Amino acid sequence: MTEYRVERDSLGEVRVPANAYYAAQTQRAVENFPVSGMKPYPAFIWSMAIIKRAAAEVHLDLGLLPNDMANAIMQASDEVLAGKLNDHFVVDPFQAGAGTSHNMNVNEVIANRANEILGYPLNSTEKKPINPNDHVNMAQSTNDTIPTAIRLGALWRLDELIATLQHCADEFRKKAHEWDAITKSGRTHLQDAVPVRLGQEVGAWAKAIERNIEKINQAAEGLRRLGIGGTATGSGLNAHPEYHSRMVQKLSQLSGLKLYESDDLFESMQSMSDAVFFSGAIRATAQDFTRIANDIRLLSSGPTTGLDELRCPPVQPGSSIMPGKVNPVLAEMLNQTMFHIMGNDHAITLCAQAGQLELNVMMPMISHNLNESIHVMIGSVGAFTDKLVVGLTANKDQAERWLLKNPILVTALNPIIGYLKGAEVAKKALGEGRSILEVVVELGYMSEDEARKALDARAMTEGGISEIKGGG
Repeated sequence: MTEYRVERDSLGEVRVPANAYYAAQTQRAVENFPVSGMKPYPAFIWSMAIIKRAAAEVHLDLGLLPNDMANAIMQASDEVLAGKLNDHFVVDPFQAGAGTSHNMNVNEVIANRANEILGYPLNSTEKKPINPNDHVNMAQSTNDTIPTAIRLGALWRLDELIATLQHCADEFRKKAHEWDAITKSGRTHLQDAVPVRLGQEVGAWAKAIERNIEKINQAAEGLRRLGIGGTATGSGLNAHPEYHSRMVQKLSQLSGLKLYESDDLFESMQSMSDAVFFSGAIRATAQDFTRIANDIRLLSSGPTTGLDELRCPPVQPGSSIMPGKVNPVLAEMLNQTMFHIMGNDHAITLCAQAGQLELNVMMPMISHNLNESIHVMIGSVGAFTDKLVVGLTANKDQAERWLLKNPILVTALNPIIGYLKGAEVAKKALGEGRSILEVVVELGYMSEDEARKALDARAMTEGGISEIKGGG
């Protein structure tokens, strides 16, 4: 056995690792693009393999591929779909435009494995029946397979993404119900504001996540339109007239996904706006998670010199020098991953607008960044939920202590004594370190009974106007 075998393409001979299922064009890409050391995401490998699997079956049904060749390609594709050959997809995401190297990596792996199934070992010098371009890539182009793979890869993990987000929303909803009796100081501009219930505050986080789930599902609908069959430019050159419709039907059957035919193959080749729209929904979700994580960091600050209204579960020591310190590490992790997702979205947008005429040549980065955004959102939100949200506790005593000191409670008296007198009361209470109740009664603007009723903090969180009329 030699360490390498010799493969050939249109440019000549190339040495390829002896046990690699890929061949010459993949090896050239490995040598040409030693950029990041990253490999394709499993979602991309799966989506490309299912396209090859569907194409072989469609061409078998159309009588364009012999039975033995089609079945071998389908079997090899099924092995890729099962993750058995993931180590052989080796092209860096930062590569030549459009994704030809990615496409040929898949074509070569499936062709070599299919030939092996037919009795031709990797290192055989015999002429092999299945060609990566002529048979595995039949009626396809990089230009229609990669856009299709981008869509399928995102849809492949959509249910997992939605379930992860819903789990987080559900856990926040449980906390909101548990903490609904805790009345606390609201804050706007990071300054004291009228009261809210902790349950209302946290319930809003749950609702924000649910709203973003709606946005993601809405954006995913555009990804279901497939342009497979457009081949090189959208014209469908070298593809059977029934290929497009049959491919969409077969892909839907094989994947279990709801998929539609494109009503304009040229548009499907040129425009990446469906991917941008979907990425934008993920970015919108990321910015809300960033806000929520920041709120948790603020509300758990201290514990002795901060707000200390929430307590994060201690999952690891917080300092290498300060004993006993516990940091909100899961919230900090979530911030960083959400920033990364926002950066991915910006790159996707730039790549989408950088297409020219019949093709977008920046698709490898669109594919990689979109799959990465989905991947890190699933991982980070899952960890955040299970390791922080589930164990998050409320410090009821501290929340109520802050509320008692809040001079903005005077806002509830506006309908009774008016804004200017309310401002006078608030300023005097704050300056003298006294309660609103004491001051408003001392100034003769209200009786003690009237003030106590109007200053019921829990009632303030229900909205409306005080029933008390009159006043000084």
